[in-house]
Amino acid sequence: MKHYFYSVIPVVVFLLGITSCSIQNKDISGYTQYVNPFIGTGDHGHTFPGAIVPHGMIQPSPDTRIYQWDACSGYHYSDSTINGFSHTHLSGTGCGDYGDVLLMPTVGEQQYEQEPLDSQRKAYASGFSHENETAVPGYYSVFLDRYGVKAELTATKRAAIHRYTFPESEKAGFILDFDYSLQRQKNEEMQIEVISDTEIRGRKKTVYWAFDQYINFYAEFSKPFTYELVTDSVMIPGTDNKIPQSKVLLHFATSEGEKVLVKVGISGVDMAGARRNVEVELPDWDFDMVRKEASSDWQRYLSKIDISTKDEDQKKIFYTALYHTAVAPNLFADVDGRYLGMDLRIHQTSADRPVYTVFSLWDTFRALHPLMTIIDPGLNNQFIRSLIRKHEEGGIFPMWDLASNYTGTMIGYHAVPVIVDAYMKGQRDFDVETAYQACIRTAQYDTAGIHCPPLVLPHLMPKSKYYKNTLGYIPCDFENESVAKALEYAYNDWCISQFANEMNDTLNHVRYGLLGKAYEKYFDKSTRFMRGVDSKGKWRTPFNPRSSNHRNDDYCEGTAWQWTWFVPHDIEGLVALMGGKEAFSEKLDSLFTVSSKLEGESVSSDISGLIGQYAHGNEPSHHILHMYNYIDQPWKTQALVDSVLHSQYFNAPAGISGNEDCGQMSAWYILNSMGFYQVCPGKPVYSIGRPLFDETTINLSDGKTFTIRTNNNSSENKYIQAARLNGNPLTEPFFTHEDIVAGGILEFDMGSTPSKWGINSNR
Repeated sequence: MKHYFYSVIPVVVFLLGITSCSIQNKDISGYTQYVNPFIGTGDHGHTFPGAIVPHGMIQPSPDTRIYQWDACSGYHYSDSTINGFSHTHLSGTGCGDYGDVLLMPTVGEQQYEQEPLDSQRKAYASGFSHENETAVPGYYSVFLDRYGVKAELTATKRAAIHRYTFPESEKAGFILDFDYSLQRQKNEEMQIEVISDTEIRGRKKTVYWAFDQYINFYAEFSKPFTYELVTDSVMIPGTDNKIPQSKVLLHFATSEGEKVLVKVGISGVDMAGARRNVEVELPDWDFDMVRKEASSDWQRYLSKIDISTKDEDQKKIFYTALYHTAVAPNLFADVDGRYLGMDLRIHQTSADRPVYTVFSLWDTFRALHPLMTIIDPGLNNQFIRSLIRKHEEGGIFPMWDLASNYTGTMIGYHAVPVIVDAYMKGQRDFDVETAYQACIRTAQYDTAGIHCPPLVLPHLMPKSKYYKNTLGYIPCDFENESVAKALEYAYNDWCISQFANEMNDTLNHVRYGLLGKAYEKYFDKSTRFMRGVDSKGKWRTPFNPRSSNHRNDDYCEGTAWQWTWFVPHDIEGLVALMGGKEAFSEKLDSLFTVSSKLEGESVSSDISGLIGQYAHGNEPSHHILHMYNYIDQPWKTQALVDSVLHSQYFNAPAGISGNEDCGQMSAWYILNSMGFYQVCPGKPVYSIGRPLFDETTINLSDGKTFTIRTNNNSSENKYIQAARLNGNPLTEPFFTHEDIVAGGILEFDMGSTPSKWGINSNR
């Protein structure tokens, strides 16, 4: 969760099929029936229901609102009107952007006057009913009540095809609104051209979360049109401000039930690239074939994991979660291999080196990328190669990359654990030496050679790195969010120390290992919380562990209650700081039993999904449930995981307890429902929780399978009584990544009461 601070090139068609070695001989036709794309579109999940393919560049989807927090994806289930269908969307983020190239069918006189700034509706918006709305993987449809038009959307990786069924009318048409965007972004450049009576193209640059977001589009219509261009500036009602418009009003007559199709391609490079994306991926007008192929893409992706359960809702929650793990990152290279780099220049890549964008690394290093190392390591290596390219082009790893823009959003340098985790698991299909040097670069304070806007630079390269490297800690009176930054830096630096050891770099292994211990500086034994330390070495006062002042205190989207536990790389050290296992257990118990009350003038709305002060709706808490395994109390982990799986995830629009965050919330569910979680990416060990299903089979990319079998499973029987790995007794609540990739069976016997299983761990 996050809020923002404020020439001729040889054509190489990408063949980006999902790895499917293990599923070539199995029936994969049934998985999509269990996906409900409306999960997360209510409450503050911030997902969207549009028609997409796994990790596609384009995301055609309905927009029901324009601005404020719950418009981050453009769609909210509580709304009853649709503004139209734009082609770029973010899934589950806490900051909004995109919403490019909006298309709306119309019947009758077209209305497009400028709405007041506080309006969520465009003048041409239409009412709709959820009863007349359908969303399945790769397809979306809705009936627009105002116009009597049925809208249908489907997509390839880089292009969308729309199908609209019109009533009889002499005044039918479309409004193509190019100045539209989510969150009312500033349109700094706009160019739009009608190039024939069936084709339109355009290019613009918007300034918002991404300071330099370039979008190019090409649209082709199956029916010729006449048109009007609207390119003047208009006054915003209630203000003295004018804004530029860029709209095309399309006109034609239709017969009853006539279907008009539209192809739309996008590109970050140029309009020619957008057109080529359409020509290669949508060579004809066969909407149903495109829909079928999109569904097949999803069947292949979802078939990576099989589950056995009689609970239909559990199947839908699981496969929707798996669906959400493949929405982002997004492909960012055109079919000819060109893409916009972090230096905002055009670069060339090849078919086996695709480039991606939308890296929500503060969220996704925790569970999404570890999940990918299991179910699709090849794809995860593609992501890593993209991150390395971004370092080479822009001067440093991104913290939150959006459309090849450094946004400087969130804290830490979490490209590091993504890379180190893959490396430690033997997944090394990338330039290891360059990756290693880039990891060291991002841990240093050096503002030189970074291509980003001046306003972004102090967030992308905060002074806190200088303090932690020179003073050994981050003074809270010098730097905002000092405790959260320090704890995440300590973990990131520990990851670098592990990488250095693998690279036989003894000096940096020792140096970053010591930096990984820096968390100790912030633990106050008198309060037993992580606290801010000022430049004089004094604790910040006053101190209230339940106080939150969103993005403007010693923590980041959390309180001392949540952040005290962020030492995933050295839980043993944290246990010792707290006085041993018994004292640690008492403190950990209290996290789940104290009042959920939060205090402060600006409490972070990201602190959600509360059980006591444990906040499952935001990422800093995601590893905490498994800490009991490290102090010989695994039954508590089992009970708490069971509770969260059942209380925080539902088959409903409000079925996610916080922002989905580009797959992180869902990846947490996938891993934990299978029965395990990786507490510390970079350390290839999995902590066992509570397997939810009777049987789960992971279909590995090399054709092997890893099966988790749960005997005597029921809602009451949530405690592990015994476990066996490939028939051999497993006596501790941990196993390794090697155990998974080797294939085999992990078997659990369940019961209704806690047992002594797993308490003999020496970890």
